[in-house]
Amino acid sequence: MTPLAHDRYCDEIADQVGRLRSVVTSGADLDGTVATTPEWSLEQLVRHVGGALRWAALMVRTGAEEEMPEERVPGFGGPGVRGEPTALDAWLAESGELLVEALREAGPDAGVWSWAGVRNAGFWARRMTHEMTVHRADATLAAGLPYEVAPDVAADAIDEWLEIVQWAQRTLPEDTVRELRGPHRSIHLHAVDTGPEVNAEWSIELTEEGVSWRRGHEKATVALRGPLTSVLLAFYRRLPLDAPEVEVLGDRELLEFWLERATFG
Repeated sequence: MTPLAHDRYCDEIADQVGRLRSVVTSGADLDGTVATTPEWSLEQLVRHVGGALRWAALMVRTGAEEEMPEERVPGFGGPGVRGEPTALDAWLAESGELLVEALREAGPDAGVWSWAGVRNAGFWARRMTHEMTVHRADATLAAGLPYEVAPDVAADAIDEWLEIVQWAQRTLPEDTVRELRGPHRSIHLHAVDTGPEVNAEWSIELTEEGVSWRRGHEKATVALRGPLTSVLLAFYRRLPLDAPEVEVLGDRELLEFWLERATFG
């Protein structure tokens, strides 16, 4: 599928940052553990996200030809004071503004280093949109708040994930995704709450040659069904497969096998 428009990604990053800021200022425990990323507290998660926004902004703004070391990114680590939502909120707001401004000024075709071989600012607009989409879910769920995401963004996040798996199989021979090769098996993702304009169904083929996928409804070895947001969260390992929001039909072990090995994000 064709990615979203560059301006759509910019708008979404700004919106996602605003929604994450509302979590920071909601009274949630910044020292509390984030269940979906248990190595981080809520504050550590927010600092990770804000630092990533600043890092990407600097690379886009400078047209970096190689990966930028984190220590060269101004304000990367966040405010010096910890446990203070006002300071964290202001820093996060500025972090988002820096990236959105850099992306809008550069345009999608400006040359920028990336780890996936797509060397332009458009890559980072898309990547950071979905970095925000998933980590905002981590923060929002940790705070016990409702989470939602626009259908076109959720669907594009699944597309991008599948493209990353394909890229890793082509270029990272030692990555765990190599284990997804084997006899023909298939996974079907089916969002039950969207119309045909979103086309939120995916057919994923696992073969000896590697992973391939396409949008559409097809029978499969295993199917994951539910509202699009829930399918997204389960596919990103943010929602357990036994959660009431989703339904697994067929070979559950195959889906678990996929989730254990497609370990990005």
